[in-house]
Amino acid sequence: MIAELFAILWAPFLMCLVLTGIHAYLGVHVLSREVVFVDIALAQIAALGATAAFLLGYETYTWESYAFGLSATLVGALVLALTRSRRRHVSQEAVIGVVYAVSSAGAVLLADRAAHGAEQVRTMLVGNLLAVQSPEVAKVAILYASIGVFHWLCRRPFFLISSDPAAAFREGWRVRLWDFLFYASFGVVVTSSVRIAGVLLVFSYLIVPALAGIMLGRTVAQKLLIGWGFGTLVSVIGMVASASLDLPTGATVVCAFGLTLIALWIAFQTVKPHAGRLTPSA
Repeated sequence: MIAELFAILWAPFLMCLVLTGIHAYLGVHVLSREVVFVDIALAQIAALGATAAFLLGYETYTWESYAFGLSATLVGALVLALTRSRRRHVSQEAVIGVVYAVSSAGAVLLADRAAHGAEQVRTMLVGNLLAVQSPEVAKVAILYASIGVFHWLCRRPFFLISSDPAAAFREGWRVRLWDFLFYASFGVVVTSSVRIAGVLLVFSYLIVPALAGIMLGRTVAQKLLIGWGFGTLVSVIGMVASASLDLPTGATVVCAFGLTLIALWIAFQTVKPHAGRLTPSA
């Protein structure tokens, strides 16, 4: 039984590790920028592009479908970069909400015109993680490693704009250009991830491990290490529960993320008052 589970789950589990690695890092940026729903908005834009390709006769896992999704996501990245302003008259989160709502409605309208459109929408929401094979894991890992190198080379403007955009403007950084580069690279990751894991699971991998890291860590390195460990643990729990209970993998892992985060928050709230009482007063 264990050998059979391992044979089924090892490639999807490796893919979960790859997703955790890049999304937990990007999640730290997203939470610092206070644009929590940017991931699900870009993911939905990618799904809109893939649905348009499906309507034209291209299956989900073809390069044509990927090209449609990536093109749509890059347009979304440009919109997000251009709506960044030094003085916020309108919250960028409001713009992100409008982008998400319109792209979701567009995907529904396109799916309504396609045969098996409802199944396409479902696939875009929850993905098909169990269908992942080792060659796909290798290709995605190489792509995400390349994105990671790009972010390492651009780490100074990316982290400065995420943590202190006012300082970035004062220092003369071209914030909109750097924003576009950030969201464009983000869009490449999201477009690739949505095809594998679906919109909901991609959002969970982005936000929940980063939240755990922020709750328990202080430095960026601590937040990342905690986020990666949390994401790995929840991936194991979710995938084992999915295989044991014969449940859809993507939806099960999303629920595992939510339940585990609630448990972590309760434990954190319980421990924090005791830690405060143990701290000597000045």
